This record gives sequence, structure tokens and C-alpha cells, in this order.
Amino acid sequence: MAIPTLSRKRKLVTRKSPSLEEDLLVAAVPDGRLDGFSEEEDSNAEESVGESDLEDEDDEISGEELDSGDELDSDEIPSEDDDEDGIRKQLRNLKTSNGSNGDLVHTNGDRRRVRSTSPSLPSVSVERELERAGSPEDDSANYTIEKDANGNTRYVYRPIDPVYDSDDSDAPATTNTIGDIPLSFYEAYPHIGYDINGKRIMRPAKGEALDALLDSIDLPKGWTGLTDPATGKPLQLNREELEVLRKLTRNEAPGDGYDPYPDMVEWFTSKTEIMPLSAAPEPKRRFIPSKHEAKRVMKIVRAIREGRILPYKAPSEEEQEDLDVINYDLWANEAPRPDHPMNIPAPKLPPPGYAESYHPPPEYLPDQIEKQAWEDAEEEDRDKDFLPTDHTALRKVPGYARFIKDRFERCLDLYLAPRVRRSKLNIDPESLLPKLPSPDELRPFPTVCATQYVGHKGRVRTVSVSPCGRYLASGGDDGTVRVWALFTGRQVWSCKFSSDEAVNIVRWRPGRDALILTACAGDSVYFVVPLSLCDPNHEVASRAVLDDGFGYATTSSTTTPTTKPTSSKWTRPTQKLQDAGVLLQITLNAPPKSLSYHRRGDYFSTVSPASTSTAVSIHTLSKHLTQHPFRRLRGLAQTTSFHPSKALFFLATRQSVRVYDLQAQNLVKTLQPGAKWISSLDVHPLGDNLLLGSYDRRLLWHDLDLSLTPYKTLRYHSKAIRAVKFHPNSGAVPLFADCSDDGSVQIFHGKVVGDGMENATIVPLKVLKGHRVTAGLGVLDLDWHPKEPWCVSAGADGRCRLWC
Repeated sequence: MAIPTLSRKRKLVTRKSPSLEEDLLVAAVPDGRLDGFSEEEDSNAEESVGESDLEDEDDEISGEELDSGDELDSDEIPSEDDDEDGIRKQLRNLKTSNGSNGDLVHTNGDRRRVRSTSPSLPSVSVERELERAGSPEDDSANYTIEKDANGNTRYVYRPIDPVYDSDDSDAPATTNTIGDIPLSFYEAYPHIGYDINGKRIMRPAKGEALDALLDSIDLPKGWTGLTDPATGKPLQLNREELEVLRKLTRNEAPGDGYDPYPDMVEWFTSKTEIMPLSAAPEPKRRFIPSKHEAKRVMKIVRAIREGRILPYKAPSEEEQEDLDVINYDLWANEAPRPDHPMNIPAPKLPPPGYAESYHPPPEYLPDQIEKQAWEDAEEEDRDKDFLPTDHTALRKVPGYARFIKDRFERCLDLYLAPRVRRSKLNIDPESLLPKLPSPDELRPFPTVCATQYVGHKGRVRTVSVSPCGRYLASGGDDGTVRVWALFTGRQVWSCKFSSDEAVNIVRWRPGRDALILTACAGDSVYFVVPLSLCDPNHEVASRAVLDDGFGYATTSSTTTPTTKPTSSKWTRPTQKLQDAGVLLQITLNAPPKSLSYHRRGDYFSTVSPASTSTAVSIHTLSKHLTQHPFRRLRGLAQTTSFHPSKALFFLATRQSVRVYDLQAQNLVKTLQPGAKWISSLDVHPLGDNLLLGSYDRRLLWHDLDLSLTPYKTLRYHSKAIRAVKFHPNSGAVPLFADCSDDGSVQIFHGKVVGDGMENATIVPLKVLKGHRVTAGLGVLDLDWHPKEPWCVSAGADGRCRLWC
């Protein structure tokens, strides 16, 4: 009998699940959010308890009645598929565990209530199904049951594999889940993010490990060495992307409007042309004349036949004469006239020579050096207006570029040149030069080295010959002053003034009444009386000259007090120097580089270039007095000299020479020698001529009465000139000399006439060579014998030489 259809809906009865289902619920819901579910199930339980009658009716329904196929009105009644196998399938797809009542199951995010409709399904079968769902052997389960460290049950779910209908199916696989966080935040960590399971993504190998790996393997295609900023892994590019990058780096990327697929241009026609057998022109028989042109031609022919068109006929001479025109002949009655008496015919141009030929001989052709010199020269300085050039044929000769200019200049010469007859002067150019005497006629002068003086250690800076002519004094870098016998070369006296400073100057005091030697070492000036060289009378006279100043200084200090501080100090030297003959010492502010005596011997001047206002000092030996006549100097002082007969003082700076009148205390004149740096100065014994030497290799002769510029400028040395000197007895021996760093001494003849009617005669005589150039220095100083034509030189090689 069929079961009648139920008229009302039937509700499911909830039963309490075993403890295993409660554990499954707790494990499936990690946060324990079961409060809402528990309250809902509790309310459903109370409602179900109120309807106990319905529950009894539910228990009476058997499985056979459900299989009868009758329909049920309620949707909550499970269908016929909800049998034991359906429950097992639901348990396999379980996403979350059941609630406290065992009916709430999460499957793929949907909540469903499942009630056991068969009384034959006990709770034990539910436990069995749960175990089967958690067993790893079941491949259909989406989770596995594991034990944690504490022995508790742990459910690990498999990653979700989205189906085709999911929204994430077309999205690229996300390998890094850190979002927009820069990878620089992970520089201090070994990983660069996390994957979907929460595992760390380790950083790829870099540095030495990566280099070793790359060396061990072959580079794949598309490898660029670049790194993907999102994942930190090597960036792989295909061939098209690499080609785009190559074009961008080489600036081969097309611009706007570029058509990569232009229309094909047919350079050759696609039509088949049939070529003729011959390329001969078309015959005239195939020419079809124009009918209109034939009509015009026949019209002209008809006019010629009728005489309306006549052919050209040249006019006769008779017809050309016009009687109305009167012609005049200007040269009909011209008679030849004689030339003007002052008429000068135009000079004829010289005929062309071999140089003007288009094919000149080889000796007329210039070489490369001559051609370059001709091109570098100015047009006015060229001897020819052209260069001889060789051409193989006359037709290859180009046009003359200066033809018009030459013709124009020729016309100007003929028009502007004066036509006056002048007698040609035959003058020998050598006759215009002054006739100099032969050097053999100007003897005697020094020619050979007679004696060498060896003993100094280092350079010999200065030499001086005594007024008597028997002794030679020298000073050098070793700080010693040595006196030599002039004729024998034997050392007769020496004294060491300083161990660390050189002796720059040695000078004998003029006059034969006393024998006093002056030496400058450091910033001191020493006065020496060589006791071994003087007789008693000279020794007493020399001491008196040096000691008179002490008495004058004592008397003047007691009578008139001094208000101005002196820059020099006159004192006695040390006892050791006094025993050697050094009797007087002057201490200056700076080391003196030049010293010159007045002819009387009582005055002398020193030049200290390192000082400023006290660079030039004039000393009085008899009064032990020092004066500084120049407060301000224009230029750097180099050397000084006294006039031999007048109260004139010569001061040489770097580029000029100033002449002062000491008596009137004013500037007389300023000489402009034109040298870059004056090194030495000397005044002629007559006082009208001045000799200058410069570091720019110039020897300058000044005539004081003639001009402020040099009278003669001589350049005979290849290096700087160190010293110049006139012979003291120039009236009898008209000689002067200079020495240079090239290691030579140049001897000149310089004759000066005192009447002023004749200019000085300067003749180079001899070049004396013997000193070795040491460290770029040659001959540093020289001096003359007071009477004989003998010269003494001091060299940087540590030797002195006597030239006779």
C-alpha cells in the first residue's frame, strides 16, 4: 500500500554527536567562532523538542516508504540520494568541521544542515567516515590528518586549485606575495617574500656564487643579466624582445609615422617588351609629313617663282659711299719728327731665361726647403714672382695668375718712373765698412794660460790683483780667502772666514802706501793686513788707516749725540781672526754682492740686493762711517762704481744705469742700455765711457757724451756674461775683457781718444778657453794686472788662471 502524501512540512530531529565529531569541529574551525552556530542550534533543538509528535512520526517512516517515489512538500527533507554514500561524499568534501550538534558542515564555503534520515546509520558509522576522510590513502580528500609536536591532531589542507569558472583562472600565477613593498626592505634577510603557503622565497644566488655558477653552465638563449624587480630572479627575454632592446640602444627605433609594411615599388615593369632585331633609326620613307607644313612650303615656293621674294645680294662699294658724309684723315699730312733731346726710351724687359721655361733643367727646379722658404717669405722679399715648374708639354701649362697684376705694375712704372739719365756709381760695398786694424798690429794682449792657481774646494767666485802687481787674492765657496804669488802660483797666505757661507768679493784697497785686502763673507765685510806679505813700514801704515776710524768714532760720539740708528756696525773681529791679520769688521743687514773702491781708497760702496732701503751703502774708512744715500730705489740694485775723476756715482739696476752727482746730490742722467738684466759695470779710466755686461749675453759700450743708448752692442757669447773690466792703464794698454758662463774669456781692443773728435775703436782680439763649465757655470770673475797686459780669471771649476 502506498504511503499517503504528507500535508505539512516535516522538520529534522537533531541528535547529539559523539565526542569525535566535537573534536573534528574544533580542529576545522581554528578561531573557535561557534557562538552564533551554537545559539542557532540550541533554538532549533528547543523547537524540535516541542514537536515530539512529529518526531515519532518520523521514526515510523521506513526506508521502503521513502523509496516508493512519493513526493515530499518540505525542502529540508533530504532527497533519495542522501543515503550512506552521499554522506560519505559530503564528509570528503568537508571544508570545516561540524558544530556542536554535528549537523553544520562547511563545504566549499557553503553551509548545509545534514540529518541522518535512516535509523540504520549509527554514530559509529560517522566516526568511520571521518577516519576515512582523514586517511592519506583517500585521494579525493582535500586535507590530511597529522600529529603535531604535542601529539594533538592537526589537519593540513591542500592548496585550492581554482576551476575554469573562477575569477583567478586567467590571472598570472603570483610567485611573490609581498605586494608593492620594495625588495630593498628584504636586503638584510636571506629571503625576498612568502608564497601562498606562507613559506619563505629564498633569494637567488649572487656575487661569487652566481659567477661560479655562470662559469660552470652555458648561458641560455634570452639571458640578459637583468633581474626581475618583483621576484629577484633572472629576467628571460625572447628573441623579439631582445631585437627591440637592440634597436632602442642603437637608436634604430622608428619614429612616428613609420610604416613597417610600405607598398612595393616596381622598379622593373611586369610587361614583357619585345626588342627589335636591329637598333637602326627609322627610314625616311616611314616619315609622314604634315599637310599643314606642306601648304606653307608651297606658298613660299610660289612667291619665289613669282618674284615676290628675292634672294640676298651683297651691296657694291659704289652703293656704300654716301656723298653727304664728310670724312677727315688726321694723319694724312703727318711728317716724322725727331725725338726730344731728353727723350728716354722705355727700358726693354729682359728676355725669359731657363727659369721661365715650361720644361726647365733640373738645376733650376727648387727643392722642398726652397719652396717652403719662398712660400713663407713676404711678396716684397721674394726674388722671383713665380716658382719654376716642370711641365711635360706646353699645352699643360696653366694660365699665369699674376699676369694682369704684372702688366698693371709695368704700366705704373712706365708712367711714374722719372725719365732722367743718371750716372751709375760703381761702389765696392766693402769700402763702406770701417777699416779695422789687424789683431797682429794691436799686440800685446793675452793669448795663452801662463799659470794655474789650485787650492780652493768648490767654485772660485772672485779674484783681485794687488796694486803692486805681485799678489793675487781669491775667494770661493769654501769660505776661505787665499793670496797667491802672481808669477809662481804659490799660496802665500790664507784665512778661513766662514764654514757655511761663501766669500763673494775680495778687493785690494787702491794705493801703494798700505796693503789692505777687503773680503765679504756672509753679511760681514773684513779688512785684512797680510802680515807675512808686508814690510814693517807697510804694516804700520796699514794699521794706522784701519785704526784711525776708532778714534774719530769716539770723539764724535762724545761731542754730538747720534739720533739715527745705523744699519752697520764697525767692530774688532774675534781674537783668532786678529791673529791671522784681520783687523776690522763691518756687519751689514744683508750679505753684500758687490764692492767697489774710490780711486783715493778712503771711500767704498757695497750693494746688498736682499735689503730694501739700505741696499746701497757708501762707507768712509777713515771715519768708520756708513751712509745710505738712497731711501727708495726704483728697481733692484745690482752693482755700483765711482767716477775716476769726478764726484759722480754710477748705480746699475736690472735694466737701467743712473748717474748721480754726490756733491750736488741730484740725478744727472739715466742710461737705457736695453738689456734685460745687468750683471756687471765698469767705468773707463778716462771717465767718458761705460762698459756693461748682462745676463742676456750682451756686452754694451756706452759713450756718456754721445747718447743715453749704447754706442756698441756686442754679442759674442752663448751664455750669460758675469763680469766686465777695463784695463787700469788704458792709455798704454787699451784693452778690456769680459767672461761668461760658456767657459770663455773674450779680449777686446778698445781705443778711446780724449779730445772727443773720434769715436772709440772696438776690435775683438782673442777668445781664451780653459775653464770647465761646472753645473752650468763657467768663468765667474776676472781682473787685470795694473801695468802689464795680463788677465786673471776665476772659474767654477775651482781654479784661477793667469793669461799672458
